Amino acid sequence: MLAFLYAGAMTLLAFYGANFLWMSIIIARSEKTGSGALPHAKASRIWPYVTVQIPLYNEASMARRVIDACAAIKYPSNRLEVQVLDDSNDETIRITRKAVADWKKRGVNISRIHRPHREGYKAGALAYGLESASGELIAVFDADFVPPENFLINLVPLMEESDLGMVQVRWTHLNAQSSLLTQMQAWSLDTHFAVEHVARNTSGCFINFNGTAGLWKRACILDAGGWQDDTLAEDLDLSYRAQLRGWKFRYINELEAPAELPETLGALRIQQTRWTKGTAETARKLLRPLWRASIPLKTKVQGTVHLTSHIVYPCLFLAALLHPLLLFLETSGYGPGKVYFGIMGLGLVGLLGFFLAQMFAQRQLYPDWWNRICFFPIYMAASMGLALNNTKALWSAWRKTRTPFERTPKASGHTSVRTSMGIVTLEIIMAVYSVVGLAYLLSQGLWAAVGFQLIFAMSYILVVRYNILEFRSQTR
Repeated sequence: MLAFLYAGAMTLLAFYGANFLWMSIIIARSEKTGSGALPHAKASRIWPYVTVQIPLYNEASMARRVIDACAAIKYPSNRLEVQVLDDSNDETIRITRKAVADWKKRGVNISRIHRPHREGYKAGALAYGLESASGELIAVFDADFVPPENFLINLVPLMEESDLGMVQVRWTHLNAQSSLLTQMQAWSLDTHFAVEHVARNTSGCFINFNGTAGLWKRACILDAGGWQDDTLAEDLDLSYRAQLRGWKFRYINELEAPAELPETLGALRIQQTRWTKGTAETARKLLRPLWRASIPLKTKVQGTVHLTSHIVYPCLFLAALLHPLLLFLETSGYGPGKVYFGIMGLGLVGLLGFFLAQMFAQRQLYPDWWNRICFFPIYMAASMGLALNNTKALWSAWRKTRTPFERTPKASGHTSVRTSMGIVTLEIIMAVYSVVGLAYLLSQGLWAAVGFQLIFAMSYILVVRYNILEFRSQTR
């Protein structure tokens, strides 16, 4: 039974890793991994009306910055409006009122919309604002983003394509070098945008709006059924519904939207829980319509991989749990045999795909990519460390447990985040267990398995370290 579970986990990890290998091959075959030069704006162009929406909820530390950046976007002033969708109940209210009043005095068409309730959370706020929005194009920016001035000037001309419903730009990171935790997140997001988005977009598969830093056609949002709050990933949900209706999406790798990354493990857990559970909820909602749609098989398969990708987290947990145990049984004469472990070694194909995806992302985005790639083992270990947290989120989604939309606490918001002691305790147990397993493999001279076990040990040690640091910080 244990050998069967381990084989299943390793097979799934190899499969999703092989998908990264496929993406890496697409990137390698392309002379450019970007989407080509952006069109130049024509002076005589008749600009469409655009609404910029800023959904906020208790974002006092960042509200003014994002409002100022959105109000300063270069676009004909008589064709632009800014909506500050403020659901806050703290000092953010005072800040947004002041910012909106200041920009109104400067002639900007800006309004603050405060709902009498918070139904539907972010999706509800966006839908509520859309009812009174004047724009035929809708841009969305979260509080932690600083949109570039040329965002609309560069993207609006693209929307002349009749069937193009949404354009997404690449996120960059204002605080990537703050800590190991932010570096790990930057690596993950760089791969998502520079490899996953590029490969899917290039091959004609579905991509998704990432919740912010994108430009929509209002007609596309409405035709797809509008913003819905029955998943925690309202952006992914609407993206797939729109593309299943025949709308095309485009990813622009050349235009960047800087943002801040969560700087504490507690904040990252909240973000990862929402993303993981929301993706699983979207999969449950849309996998059947995806496979019933009249679209290429390649699009169906890639969409399924996309929507189910978080299954790797329980697989990583199972692998970390069973790897040293099976090897102990093998050395004791009760294991599944050398042939079994030889076959399991084929899982390295998945690891290769995962590594190449990271390498291509780093090579594309950073001139010093060769030095940065040395960070890969630490990044992989840090990613594995969230396996327990994200497995819990998946379990909640599979059980159809309804949970509120919890915003990601911001770096300068001084928000204390309390992590479930059950998860923390399990992570401590897994850290001790992984280290003991590593010591056993070293004592037995099982060198081929040591590297794999070392990554498991590093992953849980890193998470426990951050748990301790944040517990001390909260205690002080």
